[in-house]
Amino acid sequence: MARITFIEHNGTEHVVEAELGMTVMEAAVKNSIPGIAAECGGACACATCHVYVDDAWRDPTGNPEQMEEDMLDFAFDVRPSSRLSCQIKVSAALDGLVVRIPEKQF
Repeated sequence: MARITFIEHNGTEHVVEAELGMTVMEAAVKNSIPGIAAECGGACACATCHVYVDDAWRDPTGNPEQMEEDMLDFAFDVRPSSRLSCQIKVSAALDGLVVRIPEKQF
């Protein structure tokens, strides 16, 4: 298991335990995290699971692949730390991961 902290736009924090091998988006949906719509179910076909990865976690979570970058074009308020949470696989190395949820999802 890995602990993930989701921080809503208003500052509300949700700490969840995620199973190794699932995605950050799946952990959010499983734990009913507000602000993660995940309309495509993790197929990287929308941008409704957009998050901002805290700076300390940007290297461990890796860089987005081209398809993810293309989908981020449809996200609200894209920043250098933007990722689609459906594309971040939970591993032991991500124990303690902190992500922030944008004000809204498109």
